[in-house]
Amino acid sequence: MGAGKSSVGQALADQLGWTFEDLDDRIEQREGRTVPEIFRDSGEVGFRRAEHKALKQLMEELQAAPKKIVALGGGAFVQKENARLIEAEGIPTVFLDAEVDKLWRRCRQQAERGGIERPLWGSLERFGELYEARRRYYLKASFRQETDGKTIQEIATEVVEALGLNRRREKRGEK
Repeated sequence: MGAGKSSVGQALADQLGWTFEDLDDRIEQREGRTVPEIFRDSGEVGFRRAEHKALKQLMEELQAAPKKIVALGGGAFVQKENARLIEAEGIPTVFLDAEVDKLWRRCRQQAERGGIERPLWGSLERFGELYEARRRYYLKASFRQETDGKTIQEIATEVVEALGLNRRREKRGEK
């Protein structure tokens, strides 16, 4: 949460000429409610169920059209059934990492701008505990990208290079 998944994901997609999707957007479309509404009405268990269904649908679509960058929510990768789905497809994953206090500030700014409140954010202390509990799962990603002090474009370029996506494009003659 607050690591820049959507911003960096969109920049990656733009650099590669691929499409970008935020899994939360798909969940909201499928459920006909916003993420905060799902949490409020169905709790975290209901949200995780909806998240898994949306991810499963997305994984099926990626088999036919793989050129997509997907931003997963902060808890998606932690759920074992989601991690298994991603791993089974051999899809490279990126953990965008930053200092907890910076992530917290970004989340609070997003909440204030959008009038959004997510119960899992709670306080800085609770946020830090959540981050630490999830971090061991995040570290299972194919690549860990440090984001502190870097622009969105710099981060995207480093991810493209680290995953060898620039070499794949060159082999196909793409620019």
